[in-house]
Amino acid sequence: MHTAGYLYTLSAFFLWGFQPIYWKQLTHVPPLELLAHRILWSFILVGILYSFTRPDPVRKIFARRSTLFLLLGTAFLIAVNWFLYIFAVFNHFIVEASLGYYINPLMNILLGRIFLHERLKPIERIALSLSVCGVLYFALDYGRFPWIALTLATAFGFYGLLKKLTPLDSLSGLLFETAMLLPWAVIYIARKEFQSLGALGLHGSPTAILLILGGLVTSLPLYLFGKGTRLIPLSTVGFFQYIAPSMMLVLGVLFYGEPFTSTHLITFICIWAALSIYTYSLLRGTRLKS
Repeated sequence: MHTAGYLYTLSAFFLWGFQPIYWKQLTHVPPLELLAHRILWSFILVGILYSFTRPDPVRKIFARRSTLFLLLGTAFLIAVNWFLYIFAVFNHFIVEASLGYYINPLMNILLGRIFLHERLKPIERIALSLSVCGVLYFALDYGRFPWIALTLATAFGFYGLLKKLTPLDSLSGLLFETAMLLPWAVIYIARKEFQSLGALGLHGSPTAILLILGGLVTSLPLYLFGKGTRLIPLSTVGFFQYIAPSMMLVLGVLFYGEPFTSTHLITFICIWAALSIYTYSLLRGTRLKS
């Protein structure tokens, strides 16, 4: 039994679940500037970790042009995901963001079918259909398309797809993703500070400390997730991945007073039912193989 793997993976999802509390402390910083700081301090932290562990040599990254193109894609997608998550937390859409992360496993099924030609079992088709019904019901009854949820699910789904095709471990991949985004982040932060509008100079030490620690808050769960998922069964990871959006949902409704209407409830019931069916399919497949 890989106890360390369970601890790593659980820690990652609990840290992701608590993240809205952290980012709520920085709502006075514009979302785009906060994204730039997440990139800068994540790069520094991951670079330090990489210098100690060196999981993949640099030459492996530049050996094939396709790897560079894949990293460009994952860099763009992780930036979209980070920015939209910040936007959702700042603008009281934590509940909708949690819906996006519930949809994500089902999005993975769809992308696997389209791009990797993975065959869908009948039970997985039912799960996918239920999730689509839930999203359509939300759009029609609530009067607003859940674009935040679907963009988060789609961006992270494609991120996972490209990561699957990238011949790198998670730490090396994250280092070079943030490296590709770094020039923009540094220029943006420097420009804001030069104009005396930057958060580091404008809001004092407490904000500066939170921004710097934002690199740890961003990178640590990804690092723990990468280590943990190598040691435990994929079906277990599937169970654990619902921890973070469940915590986000509770935080959004109970702590930050976001609305949870009957429309939300019916949509979430559809998604939860779809996830239950999908999880049952995973567990059944695991038992048949063992």
